[in-house]
Amino acid sequence: MIDTTSGEKKMPTEVFNLNDVSVYYGKNLAVQNVNLPIYRNEITALIGPSGCGKSTILRSLNRMNDLIPGAKVTGKVSYHGQDMYGPDVDPVQVRKLIGMVFQKPNPFPKSIYDNIAFGPKTLGFKGNMDDTVEEALRGAALWDEVKDRLKDNAFGMSGGQQQRLCIARAIAVKPEVILMDEPCSALDPVSTFKIEDLMNELKSDYTIVIVTHNMQQAARVADRTAFFTVASDDEAGSRVGVLVEHDETAKIFSSPSNEKTLDYVTGRFG
Repeated sequence: MIDTTSGEKKMPTEVFNLNDVSVYYGKNLAVQNVNLPIYRNEITALIGPSGCGKSTILRSLNRMNDLIPGAKVTGKVSYHGQDMYGPDVDPVQVRKLIGMVFQKPNPFPKSIYDNIAFGPKTLGFKGNMDDTVEEALRGAALWDEVKDRLKDNAFGMSGGQQQRLCIARAIAVKPEVILMDEPCSALDPVSTFKIEDLMNELKSDYTIVIVTHNMQQAARVADRTAFFTVASDDEAGSRVGVLVEHDETAKIFSSPSNEKTLDYVTGRFG
Protein backbone atom coordinates (compact mmCIF):
# COMPACT_ATOMS: atom_id res chain seq x y z
CA MET A 1 0.00 0.00 0.00
CA ILE A 2 1.36 3.40 -0.99
CA ASP A 3 0.28 6.65 0.64
CA THR A 4 0.24 8.97 -2.38
CA THR A 5 0.13 12.08 -0.23
CA SER A 6 3.55 11.45 1.26
CA GLY A 7 5.07 8.98 -1.17
CA GLU A 8 5.97 6.71 1.78
CA LYS A 9 5.02 3.10 2.19
CA LYS A 10 2.12 2.79 4.62
CA MET A 11 2.61 0.27 7.41
CA PRO A 12 -0.07 -2.44 7.57
CA THR A 13 -2.27 -2.76 10.65
CA GLU A 14 -1.08 -5.35 13.15
CA VAL A 15 -3.70 -7.92 14.16
CA PHE A 16 -1.55 -10.31 16.23
CA ASN A 17 1.74 -9.85 17.96
CA LEU A 18 3.51 -12.85 19.46
CA ASN A 19 6.10 -11.85 22.04
CA ASP A 20 8.45 -14.58 23.35
CA VAL A 21 5.72 -17.21 22.93
CA SER A 22 6.59 -20.75 23.97
CA VAL A 23 4.24 -23.74 24.05
CA TYR A 24 4.61 -26.78 26.28
CA TYR A 25 2.83 -30.12 26.16
CA GLY A 26 3.23 -31.29 29.73
CA LYS A 27 6.94 -30.86 30.49
CA ASN A 28 7.92 -31.06 26.82
CA LEU A 29 8.79 -27.74 25.19
CA ALA A 30 7.31 -27.86 21.67
CA VAL A 31 8.20 -24.42 20.34
CA GLN A 32 10.29 -21.69 21.96
CA ASN A 33 10.46 -17.89 22.12
CA VAL A 34 8.51 -16.99 19.00
CA ASN A 35 8.30 -13.29 18.13
CA LEU A 36 6.00 -12.70 15.18
CA PRO A 37 3.64 -9.95 13.99
CA ILE A 38 0.67 -10.78 11.76
CA TYR A 39 -1.00 -8.07 9.70
CA ARG A 40 -4.58 -7.33 8.65
CA ASN A 41 -5.86 -8.39 5.20
CA GLU A 42 -2.71 -10.34 4.45
CA ILE A 43 -1.95 -14.02 4.08
CA THR A 44 0.86 -15.14 6.38
CA ALA A 45 2.35 -18.58 5.70
CA LEU A 46 4.11 -20.65 8.36
CA ILE A 47 6.58 -23.05 6.72
CA GLY A 48 9.23 -25.48 7.92
CA PRO A 49 9.98 -29.18 8.39
CA SER A 50 7.73 -31.55 10.33
CA GLY A 51 7.82 -31.10 14.08
CA CYS A 52 9.00 -27.48 14.03
CA GLY A 53 5.95 -26.07 15.80
CA LYS A 54 4.04 -24.47 12.89
CA SER A 55 0.66 -25.95 13.77
CA THR A 56 1.30 -25.48 17.48
CA ILE A 57 1.80 -21.74 16.94
CA LEU A 58 -1.24 -21.60 14.65
CA ARG A 59 -3.40 -23.19 17.38
CA SER A 60 -2.11 -20.67 19.91
CA LEU A 61 -3.74 -17.89 17.86
CA ASN A 62 -7.28 -18.99 18.74
CA ARG A 63 -6.54 -20.94 21.92
CA MET A 64 -7.14 -24.36 20.39
CA ASN A 65 -4.21 -25.55 22.47
CA ASP A 66 -6.48 -25.08 25.49
CA LEU A 67 -8.29 -28.23 24.40
CA ILE A 68 -5.13 -30.37 24.67
CA PRO A 69 -4.53 -31.73 28.20
CA GLY A 70 -1.28 -30.43 29.67
CA ALA A 71 -0.77 -27.73 27.04
CA LYS A 72 0.60 -24.41 28.34
CA VAL A 73 1.40 -21.18 26.52
CA THR A 74 3.92 -18.72 27.97
CA GLY A 75 4.91 -15.29 26.70
CA LYS A 76 2.23 -13.03 25.25
CA VAL A 77 -0.15 -13.48 22.33
CA SER A 78 -1.73 -10.08 21.67
CA TYR A 79 -4.81 -9.63 19.49
CA HIS A 80 -5.37 -5.96 18.68
CA GLY A 81 -3.20 -5.20 21.69
CA GLN A 82 -5.18 -7.37 24.13
CA ASP A 83 -3.60 -10.37 25.86
CA MET A 84 -5.57 -13.32 24.43
CA TYR A 85 -4.66 -15.46 27.41
CA GLY A 86 -5.75 -12.86 29.98
CA PRO A 87 -8.07 -13.93 32.81
CA ASP A 88 -11.08 -12.04 31.42
CA VAL A 89 -10.86 -13.49 27.89
CA ASP A 90 -13.51 -16.05 26.88
CA PRO A 91 -11.95 -18.69 24.57
CA VAL A 92 -15.33 -19.30 22.91
CA GLN A 93 -15.52 -15.65 21.87
CA VAL A 94 -11.92 -15.87 20.68
CA ARG A 95 -12.84 -18.74 18.36
CA LYS A 96 -15.84 -16.80 17.04
CA LEU A 97 -13.51 -14.00 15.94
CA ILE A 98 -10.73 -16.34 14.82
CA GLY A 99 -12.03 -19.28 12.79
CA MET A 100 -10.13 -22.40 11.80
CA VAL A 101 -10.02 -24.77 8.84
CA PHE A 102 -8.26 -28.09 9.42
CA GLN A 103 -5.98 -30.33 7.39
CA LYS A 104 -8.68 -32.76 6.30
CA PRO A 105 -12.19 -31.60 5.42
CA ASN A 106 -14.42 -32.26 8.43
CA PRO A 107 -18.02 -31.49 7.49
CA PHE A 108 -20.71 -32.42 9.99
CA PRO A 109 -22.90 -35.44 9.10
CA LYS A 110 -25.66 -33.03 8.15
CA SER A 111 -26.98 -31.32 5.04
CA ILE A 112 -24.91 -28.69 3.24
CA TYR A 113 -27.35 -26.06 4.53
CA ASP A 114 -27.20 -27.25 8.14
CA ASN A 115 -23.39 -27.32 8.07
CA ILE A 116 -23.38 -23.57 7.40
CA ALA A 117 -26.31 -22.76 9.70
CA PHE A 118 -24.86 -24.62 12.68
CA GLY A 119 -22.43 -21.90 13.82
CA PRO A 120 -24.82 -18.95 13.58
CA LYS A 121 -27.57 -20.97 15.32
CA THR A 122 -25.22 -21.94 18.14
CA LEU A 123 -24.32 -18.27 18.63
CA GLY A 124 -27.98 -17.23 18.79
CA PHE A 125 -28.31 -15.69 15.32
CA LYS A 126 -31.85 -14.28 14.79
CA GLY A 127 -31.61 -12.96 11.22
CA ASN A 128 -32.42 -14.51 7.85
CA MET A 129 -30.61 -17.85 7.84
CA ASP A 130 -31.19 -18.47 4.12
CA ASP A 131 -29.33 -15.25 3.30
CA THR A 132 -26.54 -16.12 5.72
CA VAL A 133 -26.07 -19.57 4.17
CA GLU A 134 -26.04 -18.16 0.64
CA GLU A 135 -23.60 -15.39 1.59
CA ALA A 136 -21.19 -17.87 3.20
CA LEU A 137 -21.35 -20.27 0.26
CA ARG A 138 -20.81 -17.44 -2.21
CA GLY A 139 -17.88 -16.25 -0.10
CA ALA A 140 -16.34 -19.71 -0.41
CA ALA A 141 -16.98 -19.82 -4.19
CA LEU A 142 -19.30 -22.79 -3.71
CA TRP A 143 -22.83 -21.42 -4.18
CA ASP A 144 -23.19 -22.12 -7.90
CA GLU A 145 -22.07 -25.73 -7.41
CA VAL A 146 -24.47 -26.59 -4.56
CA LYS A 147 -27.41 -24.15 -4.67
CA ASP A 148 -29.75 -26.84 -6.02
CA ARG A 149 -28.80 -29.47 -3.45
CA LEU A 150 -28.54 -27.63 -0.15
CA LYS A 151 -30.52 -30.37 1.62
CA ASP A 152 -28.16 -33.12 0.45
CA ASN A 153 -25.72 -34.63 2.92
CA ALA A 154 -22.33 -32.88 2.88
CA PHE A 155 -20.58 -36.25 2.74
CA GLY A 156 -21.74 -36.56 -0.89
CA MET A 157 -19.50 -33.66 -1.93
CA SER A 158 -16.01 -34.06 -3.38
CA GLY A 159 -13.01 -33.51 -1.10
CA GLY A 160 -12.31 -30.08 -2.57
CA GLN A 161 -15.95 -29.06 -2.19
CA GLN A 162 -15.97 -30.31 1.40
CA GLN A 163 -12.94 -28.16 2.20
CA ARG A 164 -14.60 -25.10 0.67
CA LEU A 165 -17.71 -25.98 2.69
CA CYS A 166 -15.55 -25.91 5.84
CA ILE A 167 -14.27 -22.48 4.81
CA ALA A 168 -17.87 -21.34 4.24
CA ARG A 169 -18.78 -22.72 7.67
CA ALA A 170 -15.94 -20.72 9.20
CA ILE A 171 -16.93 -17.43 7.55
CA ALA A 172 -20.65 -17.87 8.32
CA VAL A 173 -20.06 -16.57 11.85
CA LYS A 174 -18.26 -13.51 10.41
CA PRO A 175 -14.80 -13.90 11.96
CA GLU A 176 -11.99 -11.43 11.46
CA VAL A 177 -9.27 -14.05 11.05
CA ILE A 178 -9.20 -17.47 9.37
CA LEU A 179 -6.53 -19.97 10.39
CA MET A 180 -5.81 -22.79 7.93
CA ASP A 181 -3.79 -25.83 8.97
CA GLU A 182 -2.49 -27.41 5.75
CA PRO A 183 -5.90 -26.97 4.08
CA CYS A 184 -4.81 -28.46 0.74
CA SER A 185 -2.70 -31.42 1.88
CA ALA A 186 -5.51 -33.92 1.25
CA LEU A 187 -6.66 -32.38 -2.05
CA ASP A 188 -5.85 -32.93 -5.71
CA PRO A 189 -4.05 -30.17 -7.69
CA VAL A 190 -7.24 -28.74 -9.24
CA SER A 191 -8.95 -28.44 -5.86
CA THR A 192 -5.76 -26.99 -4.39
CA PHE A 193 -5.69 -24.19 -6.95
CA LYS A 194 -9.36 -23.43 -6.24
CA ILE A 195 -8.58 -23.07 -2.53
CA GLU A 196 -5.58 -20.85 -3.32
CA ASP A 197 -7.69 -18.62 -5.58
CA LEU A 198 -10.28 -18.47 -2.82
CA MET A 199 -7.67 -17.43 -0.25
CA ASN A 200 -6.58 -14.54 -2.46
CA GLU A 201 -10.20 -13.40 -2.72
CA LEU A 202 -10.89 -13.79 1.00
CA LYS A 203 -7.94 -11.71 2.17
CA SER A 204 -9.73 -8.50 1.16
CA ASP A 205 -12.20 -9.24 4.00
CA TYR A 206 -10.18 -11.44 6.35
CA THR A 207 -6.72 -11.90 7.77
CA ILE A 208 -5.46 -15.40 6.91
CA VAL A 209 -2.72 -17.48 8.52
CA ILE A 210 -1.84 -20.74 6.80
CA VAL A 211 0.42 -23.64 7.72
CA THR A 212 1.79 -25.40 4.66
CA HIS A 213 4.48 -27.92 3.75
CA ASN A 214 4.11 -26.83 0.14
CA MET A 215 6.69 -24.09 -0.43
CA GLN A 216 5.33 -23.36 -3.89
CA GLN A 217 1.96 -22.71 -2.30
CA ALA A 218 3.48 -20.28 0.19
CA ALA A 219 5.28 -18.50 -2.64
CA ARG A 220 2.05 -18.28 -4.67
CA VAL A 221 -0.41 -17.05 -2.03
CA ALA A 222 1.38 -15.55 0.97
CA ASP A 223 2.18 -11.88 1.47
CA ARG A 224 4.54 -12.76 4.33
CA THR A 225 6.21 -16.00 5.31
CA ALA A 226 7.64 -17.22 8.61
CA PHE A 227 10.19 -20.05 8.53
CA PHE A 228 10.41 -22.42 11.50
CA THR A 229 12.91 -25.20 12.06
CA VAL A 230 13.89 -27.71 14.75
CA ALA A 231 16.75 -27.06 17.15
CA SER A 232 18.27 -29.18 19.91
CA ASP A 233 17.41 -28.29 23.47
CA ASP A 234 20.72 -29.19 25.13
CA GLU A 235 19.36 -28.89 28.67
CA ALA A 236 16.46 -31.28 28.10
CA GLY A 237 18.20 -33.36 25.46
CA SER A 238 15.20 -32.94 23.15
CA ARG A 239 14.30 -31.11 19.96
CA VAL A 240 12.28 -27.91 19.98
CA GLY A 241 10.69 -25.75 17.30
CA VAL A 242 12.09 -22.26 16.74
CA LEU A 243 11.25 -19.37 14.44
CA VAL A 244 14.27 -18.63 12.24
CA GLU A 245 12.99 -15.53 10.44
CA HIS A 246 9.93 -13.86 8.96
CA ASP A 247 9.64 -11.32 6.18
CA GLU A 248 7.80 -10.51 2.97
CA THR A 249 7.42 -13.72 1.00
CA ALA A 250 9.40 -12.50 -2.01
CA LYS A 251 12.39 -11.81 0.23
CA ILE A 252 12.15 -15.13 2.08
CA PHE A 253 12.27 -17.03 -1.21
CA SER A 254 14.84 -14.88 -3.01
CA SER A 255 17.22 -13.38 -0.46
CA PRO A 256 16.51 -14.54 3.10
CA SER A 257 18.59 -13.17 5.96
CA ASN A 258 19.43 -16.56 7.47
CA GLU A 259 21.37 -19.31 5.72
CA LYS A 260 19.09 -21.95 7.28
CA THR A 261 16.14 -20.39 5.49
CA LEU A 262 18.02 -20.39 2.20
CA ASP A 263 18.93 -24.05 2.64
CA TYR A 264 15.28 -24.93 3.27
CA VAL A 265 13.66 -22.95 0.45
CA THR A 266 16.23 -24.21 -2.06
CA GLY A 267 15.67 -27.82 -1.02
CA ARG A 268 19.05 -28.48 0.58
CA PHE A 269 17.38 -29.81 3.69
CA GLY A 270 13.89 -30.48 5.06
